[in-house]
Amino acid sequence: MTSTATPSEDGIASLDPRIADPVSGSSLSGATRLDPAAQEPSPDEILELVMATLDANKAEEIVSISLAGKSSIADHMVVASGRSQRQVGALADYVAKTLKTEGMRSTCIEGLPQADWVLIDAGDIIVHLFRPEVRDFYNLEKMWSVEFDAEPMAAGTSLQ
Repeated sequence: MTSTATPSEDGIASLDPRIADPVSGSSLSGATRLDPAAQEPSPDEILELVMATLDANKAEEIVSISLAGKSSIADHMVVASGRSQRQVGALADYVAKTLKTEGMRSTCIEGLPQADWVLIDAGDIIVHLFRPEVRDFYNLEKMWSVEFDAEPMAAGTSLQ
């Protein structure tokens, strides 16, 4: 399946029609989610919007990690890279704008001034945007992709 990018009025190119025009407020149902009475998107919808926004705006190495059974802080973690500080900052802006347009009222962003590592807390979805060198240094995918045992180990036992 091939699709073409369509630029919106604000210059954001999009492959996904739900994020094609964040300025107009187009949404999953075609209705404007900027309506205060509109319900916030579900965690699955948020994950899909984040992934589509990052892909449409040329983020690199986009990875989604399920946090089910690993942490109660969120359902999923998305990790992606930008080629420069400017691109990392722009990706964060695109994600924040898309989530706001879709009805997310409580999105928090940290690290935007430096844009080496930007964290976006979208409730049930945590988004980490990195410059490649910083991503390699922290290696969050390795830390969070490990499967945890159901039973904790007793103190003094070995892994052998």
